[in-house]
Amino acid sequence: MKIIKISMLALTLGLMSFSAIAPANALVSKVSSVASSILWKSESIDVGQIPHNTPKAINYEFKNTGKTTVIITNVQGSCGCTATDYTKTPILPGKSGKVTATYNAANKGAFTKTVTVTTNAETTPKTLTLKGIVI
Repeated sequence: MKIIKISMLALTLGLMSFSAIAPANALVSKVSSVASSILWKSESIDVGQIPHNTPKAINYEFKNTGKTTVIITNVQGSCGCTATDYTKTPILPGKSGKVTATYNAANKGAFTKTVTVTTNAETTPKTLTLKGIVI
């Protein structure tokens, strides 16, 4: 009797492990089909030399190469010296959008700043870089 109970328990546990695989595979395929792709024209821009106290706007352009709409949820500069703006409307598949970073150029010398972009299309935020020299 003990052998039958142990066999039934082993059979039940074995079948439970197979039944867990199908829902996991379905979940993975759903996540893959929902994800969009963003193709950035450039993720790092060197503006060269810019005049002191003259703000410089840098545009980062991108294209939605995925199958679903992309929505930018947040754009954050690495410091208060960089103001940001971005396409607020949803970007349909095949369409383009942009993120603008405006560096205020208040301090002379070389600079490297970043802009972090959060979207519904990527699991981790994208970091864009701008650099140059204020003369």
